[in-house]
Amino acid sequence: MTLPLDAEKLMAYAIPQARDDYDPRDAILYALGTGAGLSAEIDETTLLYERQLQVLPTMALVLGTPGFWPMDPKSGLDWLGILHGEQRLKLHVPLDPFGTMIGETTVTDLADKGPGKAALIRAIKQLKTPGGTLVAEATEVWVVRGAGGFGGQRDLPGDALPPIPQRDPDFAITLPTSRAQAATYRLSGDRNPLHIDPETARSAGHERPILHGLSTMGLVARALIHACCQGQTQPLCEIGLRFTAPVYPGDTIRTFIWQDGETLQFRADAVERGVRVIDNGLALIAAQSSF
Repeated sequence: MTLPLDAEKLMAYAIPQARDDYDPRDAILYALGTGAGLSAEIDETTLLYERQLQVLPTMALVLGTPGFWPMDPKSGLDWLGILHGEQRLKLHVPLDPFGTMIGETTVTDLADKGPGKAALIRAIKQLKTPGGTLVAEATEVWVVRGAGGFGGQRDLPGDALPPIPQRDPDFAITLPTSRAQAATYRLSGDRNPLHIDPETARSAGHERPILHGLSTMGLVARALIHACCQGQTQPLCEIGLRFTAPVYPGDTIRTFIWQDGETLQFRADAVERGVRVIDNGLALIAAQSSF
């Protein structure tokens, strides 16, 4: 039986600062980990070739991150009971193909859904250059199964992601994943064994290892870029979404997109299984001159 979240221990835990020196090889490896290059219909050479390389904006999610830090016993968390509920990313400047990034992550808010129910954790990472320039902010919400009952507020503060429009989508982009995609994605820093070890996956209630949620997010970002940005990565400056079901490596993901000027809303399904895997998606695109 899962014990209630130890809120005091978690809030006192100092998440390690992380520094990443990265180059085009890392950007290409990250793109491969999101499934870039697998589609026979879409040319993604610019994400995979060092000449005139474009960097996916969602790479900011893996830079300056100290791995899956809830595995540290000092955090007080039962990491096998954690589900990735929501992720948001805002870029203040586009990512260069190489550089150094420093990430500082802080748990900012907790919510208590009640005894025997879930606890919610919100953490925010600020990604900066060594000179202190703020490059990106990443906000994630984790659901800790059965860890409610610690006495906190019921809901996290702040605005919820909006509902999807009640009309047909403007675009639908279908992209494959590979059986080896989780094995590739974890080389960008998230070594959670849930995504590679069958025994760990079964212990967490999955039939086999699942794809990282952030790999799926990178795939969906690629769909938005191809549908609404003419294949250019820089205009995509904000993206947020809810994870609603796990993706298995090898699934085909269809992203449905609604566009209203610079605002995009989206959801995504695993085609073969008929399962919605992402919902309430919201993204912003802007002209390059706005950076």
